[in-house]
Amino acid sequence: MEMDKSINVLGEDLAVCGTDPKTGFFRDGHCNTCAADQGSHTVCAVMTDEFLAYSKYVGNDLSTPRPEFGFAGLKAGDPWCLCASRFLQAHDEGCAPRVNLAATHKRALEIVPLGVLSEHALPA
Repeated sequence: MEMDKSINVLGEDLAVCGTDPKTGFFRDGHCNTCAADQGSHTVCAVMTDEFLAYSKYVGNDLSTPRPEFGFAGLKAGDPWCLCASRFLQAHDEGCAPRVNLAATHKRALEIVPLGVLSEHALPA
């Protein structure tokens, strides 16, 4: 798996999204991606209770611990590399979490327009 170049949606070096818990397709703390990342885990989002409940409702339970996979479960405030399509779906439903643009991979733009990401951007 060859990793795509680590560039964010602003055209700069990709910043760290989160290391506790360690996130990303490669579990390197960044929202890096590659051809094998079919879910495009490229949007660095800060979890909210509302989004976690929504994600569970639509079939992706991110809040329940899964120790067999070394996953403690997410809680509000945790940064996480979301699938770009799930982020867009949450946006369309009115419950998208905040986004760290500096840590969101440019490949997210293939699915989510920059304007939509910017609407949910964390304060600079």
